[in-house]
Amino acid sequence: MSMLIIRGTFRAKGLQPDGDTVAFTPDNVADWRLVPGARPILPKADGRAAIRLEAIDALETHYGDDTSGIRHQPLPLAHQAADELLKWLGFTDFHRDDKEFIISTIPETVPGFILTGGADMYGRCVALVGRKNPPAFNGYEIDVDVEQLKKTANHHLVKEGLAYPTYYTGFPDHLRTALTVAALAARNSTPRKGVWAKDATTEGAKVVDMASLTADDGAVILPKLFRRLKDYLDLGLEGAPLACLPAFLAGAGDAYYLQGKADPFTGLQHIVKVSDDGRTVRMTHPVEEITFEEA
Repeated sequence: MSMLIIRGTFRAKGLQPDGDTVAFTPDNVADWRLVPGARPILPKADGRAAIRLEAIDALETHYGDDTSGIRHQPLPLAHQAADELLKWLGFTDFHRDDKEFIISTIPETVPGFILTGGADMYGRCVALVGRKNPPAFNGYEIDVDVEQLKKTANHHLVKEGLAYPTYYTGFPDHLRTALTVAALAARNSTPRKGVWAKDATTEGAKVVDMASLTADDGAVILPKLFRRLKDYLDLGLEGAPLACLPAFLAGAGDAYYLQGKADPFTGLQHIVKVSDDGRTVRMTHPVEEITFEEA
C-alpha cells in the first residue's frame, strides 16, 4: 500500500487534540486534493484539517455532543496520551482549559508531515504522522516500510502503551505486525506501560453507571467499546445496567474480521460478553486479533 506524503505544520491552540487526533495544515492547501480515495478532505478556511492517526485508538478526552452529553475516559491516562503526542511533535509547552481546548502552545505551530491513504467517513484525513522533514518529496507516494513506521507518532504512542492498536481493512500486514509487536511489548513489560497497567477490556470491567467509565479511577477499556457503552448508557434503560447491551451492539452493526476466521462478523455482540448479573462487560478477543471494516 502506497501512501501520499504531504508536508506542512501541526497546530493545537484553540482546538481539542487528543491522543489520536491533531490538526494539520499543508504548506500548499491544494495538496488536500491529492489525497486518494472517494472521500474528499474539506479543510477549514485557514487550510487545516483534522488528522486521525492511522491504526491506533487513544482514550477519549471528549466524546459525544451537547444533546447526549460529552464524556471522557479516565482523564489522567487520556491526557497522558494527548500530551505525549503534542510533545513528540515538538510543542514544548501547552495548556488546556476544562473543556479540553488548548489555550496556548509554544511554539504556535511545528513542522512535520503526514503519510496518508485517504479520509474516513467524518472527513478526517487518516494518516501516519511524522515530525520535521518527510522521507521524500512533497506530493510523492511511497511504500511505507517498518523502519519508516517506527519514526511516526502512531508507533511511538503504541510503544509507550498510550494507545491501543486498532486495525481496519486496507492497513498493510507488515505494518500491522510491527504495531502488534510494539503493543505486546508494552503490555508485557514490567511494570506494564500506559493503559495496559489498568486495562480491563478482556478481563472484565464493572459498569454500574457512566461514572464507572469516566471517573479518574474508572475502568480503562478499548475506546471503541467505551464509545458503544456510552451511547448505550445514554438511553437510560431500566433494569441491570448492561442487560440489553448485546441487542444494542447487534443494532450498531460494526463489521469486522477475527484472526483465523475467513468470514466477517457483524455486531460486537459476538465478541462482547455481559455477566449474568448485567454489571460486567468484557471482550473475548484482544484488539490486535480484530480487523474492522472501513465504514
